[in-house]
Amino acid sequence: MSWLKKKSVLIPLDFSELSYQAISPAREYVENISSLQVIHVLPPLNQEYPTVMEDPLEDQKRKQTVQTFLHNKLSEMGYEGINIEVAVGDPSTTIVDYAQKIKADLIIMPSHGRKGVSRFLLGSVAERVVRLSHCPVLILK
Repeated sequence: MSWLKKKSVLIPLDFSELSYQAISPAREYVENISSLQVIHVLPPLNQEYPTVMEDPLEDQKRKQTVQTFLHNKLSEMGYEGINIEVAVGDPSTTIVDYAQKIKADLIIMPSHGRKGVSRFLLGSVAERVVRLSHCPVLILK
C-alpha cells in the first residue's frame, strides 16, 4: 500500500525494549530505512549540584556517547542507515520540536502503560507528545 508510505517517521527511544520494538512497525511506513529518524532525549544536568562541573562540552560528550551507543545497537539489530538524533531537554517538548523541525509525517512510540497515581504524578511522555504534536502519533501498546 504505497499510499500509506511516509517521507519521514520519528521514533523516540528511551533504551527500553518497548522503544526498540517500535522500529519494526515504523519500518512498514517508509520506502527506505533512511526515512526513519530516531531520537533520544537526555535530561539536562542540574548545575545546582556541586558535583556537576560547569563544562559547556559536557552535554556534547554525553550526546556523542549516546550517539555512538545507538549507532552500534541499531546496527546490531539490522537497522543500519537510520538517522540518529540525541538532544538534551524535556522529552515530550524536545520530541515534538524535533518532529516539526524534520517535518515528520508520523511519530511512532510505545506507551509504557503507567496507570493511576504513577501516571498522574509522573505524567506520560506519550500523552504529551500526542497533545502537542503537529503530526499523527501512533502509540503502540
